[in-house]
Amino acid sequence: MAATAVRCLLMAAAVLAPLFAGSEGAFLSSKFYDRRCPSLQTIVRSAMAQAVAAEPRMGASILRLFFHDCFVNGCDASILLDDTANFTGEKNAGPNANSVRGYDVIDTIKAQVEAACKATVSCADIVALAARDSVNLLGGPTWAVQLGRRDARNASQSAANSNLPSAGSSLAGLIATFGSKGLSARDMTALSGAHTIGQARCATFRDRIYNDTNVDAKFAALRKQTCPQTGGDATLAPIDVSTPTWFDTTYFENLANKQGLFHSDQELYNGGSQDVMVRVYMRNPDIFAADFAKAMGKMGSLMPSADTPTEIRLDCKKIN
Repeated sequence: MAATAVRCLLMAAAVLAPLFAGSEGAFLSSKFYDRRCPSLQTIVRSAMAQAVAAEPRMGASILRLFFHDCFVNGCDASILLDDTANFTGEKNAGPNANSVRGYDVIDTIKAQVEAACKATVSCADIVALAARDSVNLLGGPTWAVQLGRRDARNASQSAANSNLPSAGSSLAGLIATFGSKGLSARDMTALSGAHTIGQARCATFRDRIYNDTNVDAKFAALRKQTCPQTGGDATLAPIDVSTPTWFDTTYFENLANKQGLFHSDQELYNGGSQDVMVRVYMRNPDIFAADFAKAMGKMGSLMPSADTPTEIRLDCKKIN
């Protein structure tokens, strides 16, 4: 009996350990605000439903915002901070300046949450919930978001420039970057499936359609129509050529057909270690949905270091 009890305690500790993370020993729980702000999830869901109905692309934008926040010093809403005299923030870092958007949507949600629950809910938790709802509203899975994050009181443009993978990354580079965050190659491939929604600027995929050899000729010709070799950097194209506003598995089918928009996308299906997972996901939507939700949970558990100054911001753009 005693041995059984010890084993149970050890198993419980193993389950809970990943949820203890970051500054001030924060404990993440899906029920974190159940008593202090019971209307939180309804507020976020309603606001995201309005935003996505007005512009389906906004769902992809909020998902990207969450990813770009978590990969830089953890999920601490540092990406939302405007520059100050004391630090240069992340908004204008190379990977963010022309591609991350949706700050106004988060500000709108924050204002509604503050009206319901003053100085209670972090901006970081709002972004995590908004990202989950964005995926689900566009046809993707849902999951229980672990909550209890706090907001950083500073930001780092240099960290954003050095921590985020680029559209020209190799498979080895992607695996290393995600691995440095505790995310496996399988997590990375599942999370890359987020590119089933959203649009991208010509400047980010020009080299792919003009210089890569593992690209479908008709697909390259289609993209070249609006992305010339010079000029037109800001012209947008759907990342998923088939269903750009619906969260499904056609992204992986595109890779199998050499129709990945980014060089980094096609690296997942180019005779390498992730070819098998691409085929699994394209044939098994339920496996992809489950893996994506699990990987989002793992990414969402990335926390800032214990010595990072944090707070619950009243305005997501600035410290209190």
